[in-house]
Amino acid sequence: MKNTVNKITAVIMLIYISAVMFFIFFGKSSGVPIYGDKTDKEKAFSLSGIMNGKFGKYISERISTDFPARNHMISVDSGIRSAFTENIVNGVYVDEKMLLNAEISDRGTTSENAAIINRFCSEYDGTVYFTAVPTSSGVYDSYFPEYLRKNTESMQINSLYSELDENIRDIDAYNILKMLNENYIYYRNDTKWTSYGAYCVYRTVIQKLGFSPTAYDKYTIDHVADDFRGNLYERTFYSDVKPDIIDIYRYPDGAEILSCTGCDNDLKSFSGELYDKSLLESGDMYDMYLGEKRPLVKLRTTVNNERKLLVIKDSFADCFIPFLTQHYSEIDVIAPEYMEGSVEKYVDPANYEQILFLFGIDSMDDENLFDVLVTPLEERKSE
Repeated sequence: MKNTVNKITAVIMLIYISAVMFFIFFGKSSGVPIYGDKTDKEKAFSLSGIMNGKFGKYISERISTDFPARNHMISVDSGIRSAFTENIVNGVYVDEKMLLNAEISDRGTTSENAAIINRFCSEYDGTVYFTAVPTSSGVYDSYFPEYLRKNTESMQINSLYSELDENIRDIDAYNILKMLNENYIYYRNDTKWTSYGAYCVYRTVIQKLGFSPTAYDKYTIDHVADDFRGNLYERTFYSDVKPDIIDIYRYPDGAEILSCTGCDNDLKSFSGELYDKSLLESGDMYDMYLGEKRPLVKLRTTVNNERKLLVIKDSFADCFIPFLTQHYSEIDVIAPEYMEGSVEKYVDPANYEQILFLFGIDSMDDENLFDVLVTPLEERKSE
């Protein structure tokens, strides 16, 4: 009898484990795995992927992100911590009003990236502007306990600006946003700013670039989604914070977009959209701004001034760039994180009279982010 029970138990456990493994490896991912792209997954399952460790990394990531009931367990944990403890779950500070990244103090210095930017700009004859944007944690750091405020984003931004060459014109975003922090300038469930937050900084940036900003009352605002749950929610699954709104700002009487073209790393062109509403059904609604991520996006407008702007950016700029389209006939946008090879593969910086860097200060922690900007310069010097 005992042997029969043991066999039945063993069979049940085998069925359970098999079902768990099946859903992990073949089911839809519930998190954001390292190898979420189909091509990368195929590489992980190839012979070379097994040999170089990508297969093991893929398996580990899928198990950690897609274990059955993982989301529910994290949600329960977030609720308990919010009610009884310090309110930090997976590096996120949990509050009933909003979620905030609590890992600011763990970031490195900005020196290496500043040095690379300086070397890039030393080869450029036009005017360079740099806007470092705080995340929600930088503007609402008063929510944090004292020990989490030792290395603030304000300090990080000031450090970066002090390390940039004097010919690079830094533009203050932090104090603008801090002053307006009672408004809906940041998402409650994500580190990034809202379109309104971007607009508030745009008014200052565009004046520095030599234009008058478009008045707020000229825009019509479309609320295209009211259930956005961003990157901080994905780390906590804390549902007591109200979902966010995704907005589109339109200027009916202003310049129009003639074309929006994305280019991949083979320089193959794809027709794109300034706002791709189909991506509101994707894993990240914020991807709607500028559409599918590409290393290069080219915008052509009906503005008749032959002014050309190069924007070097991270995702913070995606909802900011639409405001710039009222002032330039051509705007080219490059994203270093998606580029393979040197910047000169995609654009020639000498063709632009102005270059605008716009990055979230959290991106400055990536020491290799700007390598693509200077590699060709170093190669020329070694020749």
